Amino acid sequence: MPGRLPQPADPVRVNDYDRIAEGYSAATEDNLVNAYYARPATLALAGDVAGRRVLHAGCASGALSAALRDRGAVVTGIDASAGMLALAGRRLGDDVALHRVDLRDPLPFDDGAFDDVIASLVLHYLEDWGPTLAEMRRVLTPGGRLIASVDHPIVAYTFTEPRPDYFANTSYTFDWTFEGRTSTMRFWRKSLHAMTAAFTAAGFRLSVISEPQPDPAARELFPDDFQALSTSPCFLFFVVEVPPL
Repeated sequence: MPGRLPQPADPVRVNDYDRIAEGYSAATEDNLVNAYYARPATLALAGDVAGRRVLHAGCASGALSAALRDRGAVVTGIDASAGMLALAGRRLGDDVALHRVDLRDPLPFDDGAFDDVIASLVLHYLEDWGPTLAEMRRVLTPGGRLIASVDHPIVAYTFTEPRPDYFANTSYTFDWTFEGRTSTMRFWRKSLHAMTAAFTAAGFRLSVISEPQPDPAARELFPDDFQALSTSPCFLFFVVEVPPL
């Protein structure tokens, strides 16, 4: 009987944040795109969250969850990565309830359990937004909000060659390496129309579409990259609401 073929000692898996959790968390803690653009933009859209029950979907290592907590929100964090949740637990202690949840599965929460769901840079990992958005709407109270950010569809469309049909729902992959560990990421492209249609099909009412600017404080901290980020699309932000009763 022939012997088994040798297997890689440390195979690369798609969207495996456990592999890169420590390095990714360290790299994004104080960088331009996350610390001075994505997180401040999300917090600005959320506004006053004091006393609000917030589900942070895709909480990663907890930087945004911590900021929401510090603003008085009652935060619950979920993520598919055990490694990321371990880091979030170290940061947040007992202040934030953390659960390992794959957003493709039903959410383990009661109907109307939250006032806000924040899904920062996570929906673009999903081929089909429909079931996930339906679950997010279910766990929101009437009048509740989903605040979401994704790769800007123009950026996603131009990311690889040959360029696909802008209106097609297609995926692309690339490698992220942090501290010598690599994970292949797969993101899904959607047109702006497909995104807004998915929100409305799930029963949300569109409130805000935003293409924010980075925090002006980043101009001196990141002089080489600030100009590019402030003059080109990067992420697209949405606020969608559950209609009140």
